[in-house]
Amino acid sequence: MKHSRDPDENCYPFIYEAGALCDFEVFTDELCGHLGAALSLLEDPACQDIVDDLAAIQPLAFHANGSVRGRLAIGEADIDWLKARLAHWRSQPGGQAGGFVLPRGAQPVPVLHQGRSACKKAIRALVQVEQQGITVPLQVPRLLNVLCNLLFVLTLVINHRRGLAEVPFVSLSYGRAVATRPRD
Repeated sequence: MKHSRDPDENCYPFIYEAGALCDFEVFTDELCGHLGAALSLLEDPACQDIVDDLAAIQPLAFHANGSVRGRLAIGEADIDWLKARLAHWRSQPGGQAGGFVLPRGAQPVPVLHQGRSACKKAIRALVQVEQQGITVPLQVPRLLNVLCNLLFVLTLVINHRRGLAEVPFVSLSYGRAVATRPRD
């Protein structure tokens, strides 16, 4: 498959590449969109501090996007800042989960969970990119891992502020065997 000669029929210059690098870029584009959606959906005045952080975080998704094919636009200062924000949010009421929880909550919580998934997809694509012989600056997957964790913690904090209790998830696949499935 190759590009059409009609520019209106081409959404991205690298869309027909066979390698995983374009996949990574598509996933980080998806991540940036989820962050923008979360910003537009978070109208609760009690969450202005979260809006401020999301507004600062969103450009990092696009900086990560171009940091493999182009110039590295992610630095240690970005990772340190994200880690500091992660520590801050973990220290807030509701910022810790005792284990796995089901991804639930009113908007923008579902969009933030989709952002977490986009981070994971981007990291997995970077594994493939590296296996294809392309050098991946370690700052990029490090930043995406921290961001994934930060987005999860933000969902916990938002749900807590709204009085929504997290629903624990107990895996039947891992840990001690359970004789029957728990039912409500």
